[in-house]
Amino acid sequence: MSRGLDTSAPEATLLCLFGGPSVLRGGRRIPVPEGSKRLLVLVALRGGRVDRRSAAGSLWPDGSDDRAASNLRSAMCRLRGAGLDLLSNEGGVVALRDRVDVDVHARAAWADRLVRGTHTDDDLLLEGRIFDPDDLLPGWYDDWVIFERERIRQRVMHALEALSAELRERGRCAEAVEAALCAVHLEPLRESAQRVLLLAHLSEGNQVEARRTLDAYARLLMNDLGLRASPELAALLRHS
Repeated sequence: MSRGLDTSAPEATLLCLFGGPSVLRGGRRIPVPEGSKRLLVLVALRGGRVDRRSAAGSLWPDGSDDRAASNLRSAMCRLRGAGLDLLSNEGGVVALRDRVDVDVHARAAWADRLVRGTHTDDDLLLEGRIFDPDDLLPGWYDDWVIFERERIRQRVMHALEALSAELRERGRCAEAVEAALCAVHLEPLRESAQRVLLLAHLSEGNQVEARRTLDAYARLLMNDLGLRASPELAALLRHS
C-alpha cells in the first residue's frame, strides 16, 4: 500500500496490482470480476487512460473489431455490476475515474522523485516501501504485463540506489546500508547495487563488511556468469 493514502475513508478507492488485481475501498478488499480484470489492469498500467480501439485490439486481437468492442463494453458492465464503477468510456478513451488511486502509480512516483532528486524527506523513509516488482500481477504473462513489470523493476532499482546514496550523504549510514541491501536482494548480479552497498559499509567505517560483500559478489559473478568483478569495485576498498 502506498504511504499517505487512507483507504479506510469511505470514498477512497485503491486499485492494487501488487498481489492483485483487487480493490480496496473503505478498508474492505473487493475482488475484481474475472471478465474485467485484464481491461482494468491494461488501463491502469498505461497511465490511467488508453484509446478504446487500442485497448480492444490489445485484449481481443483475434476477433473482429465489433466483437472486440462488444467484449470491452461487457467488461465495463461487469465492473459496474460488482459495484466497481472505476472506468469511464468517453470520447473514444477508456480511463480510470479521478477518485481511483493505483498502488503501482504511487510507487513509481516515489521512485521517480528519488531518481530525479526531487524527493521529500518522507521519501527517504524506507518503511512500507520494501516490495518485490515480481509481485506485480503474479501469474500474468501477457507481453504488456511483462514489459511493465520489468520497467517497474528498473525504476525501483535506480530509486533504491539513489536512496542509499542520499542517505549516505546525510550521514544516515545504517539506513543507507538497508536501502542498498534491498537493491542487492532484488538483483544480486547488478554491479551498481553492489557498489552502493560497498560505499554504505565504508561510510560506516566497516571495511570488513565491505570486503565480505565484495568477495561474496565476486564468487557469485564467477559461479553464475564466469565473469570477474570489475577493478573499480576493488579500488573502492583500496582508496577508503
